[in-house]
Amino acid sequence: MKKILIISDTHMPKKGKRFPEPLLDILRKDIDYIFHAGDWTAQSVYEELKTLAPVYGVKGNVDKESWSHTLPEKVLVYIEDVKIAMVHGHLGKGRSTPERAYRECEKDRADLIIFGHSHIPFHEEKGDTVLFNPGSPTDKRRQKQFSYGIAEIHQSTFTLTHHYFS
Repeated sequence: MKKILIISDTHMPKKGKRFPEPLLDILRKDIDYIFHAGDWTAQSVYEELKTLAPVYGVKGNVDKESWSHTLPEKVLVYIEDVKIAMVHGHLGKGRSTPERAYRECEKDRADLIIFGHSHIPFHEEKGDTVLFNPGSPTDKRRQKQFSYGIAEIHQSTFTLTHHYFS
């Protein structure tokens, strides 16, 4: 079994902003991979995360530093027997972020599409594909709580959960 921390829209570093303790607690445990769905803002976020677990990440719409040009717009990866696609969710056609993420990855036939951009936690099935937005652990915007996601993958099955904190 593999355990994945899913985050997005960290928008760090802003003055005084750092990873919150609830997120650091889970990172200190048994995480096999970290997926970041864009809007890192600074390379230091990537550098810190990669000391904790292997990181997969995509470029978000606010990632303007020179290092972010090395980030892909989309990641396609198999973890065990689950095909995962990840995009930020700001590109493509569609009226909503989930719709844009789905359309951006539709031809990839992924089992799971991870996206960010809206800062709104989202978990929905669309046909044979699951769409998942973890929300943000550091920039909740209009949400009541900060959030992140955990995926547990065992061979070809997976479970996704949102974790909320203040």
